[in-house]
Amino acid sequence: MRRLILICALLASVNVPASVLPVQSQLDPYEPRFTAAGELLFPENYREWVWLSSGLGMAYGPSVRENPNPVFDNVFVTPRAYRSFLETGTWPDKTMFVLELRSSATEGSINKQGRFQGRLLDVEVELKDEKRFPSGWAFFAFGASGAGRASKPIPASAECYSCHAQHGAVDNTFVQFYPTLADVARKKGTFRER
Repeated sequence: MRRLILICALLASVNVPASVLPVQSQLDPYEPRFTAAGELLFPENYREWVWLSSGLGMAYGPSVRENPNPVFDNVFVTPRAYRSFLETGTWPDKTMFVLELRSSATEGSINKQGRFQGRLLDVEVELKDEKRFPSGWAFFAFGASGAGRASKPIPASAECYSCHAQHGAVDNTFVQFYPTLADVARKKGTFRER
């Protein structure tokens, strides 16, 4: 203990230029970040978020045909939003989801049947920001090479807005496809049967 106190006292007496000290960012790494023009910056760290679910060949709409190479989708949400949902059964403001679409493949390496995920096809973001967006939610498309990019919101007239509003089980989101969170929402009384 005395040694620790002595080390602290010595460090406190050393005059270190501020330019050498690491800068602590006040920004939450899981908060959405925007350009000055209001474009959402690509969430580079989304693979460190909470994984909610994966689907294979998920599609919406009446003209869907069976695809011999169905696409995988992976859904991630920010850790803070996930913890809040577990407590309340709803999504807090600034919740951000990433939908990652990947090709599917079969008969690769030692795999002789079944499907596994392949190359990245697209990355989309759904963001809840009640002050920034009239409906409280907005969607962004980044494409397969989204890293380092920024995206304007998809126009509010796009089908994704009405589809999520009409079919989302909880607060504009498809919680019905996230089994563990669907159970939470049902217990909290926030789940809308669809």
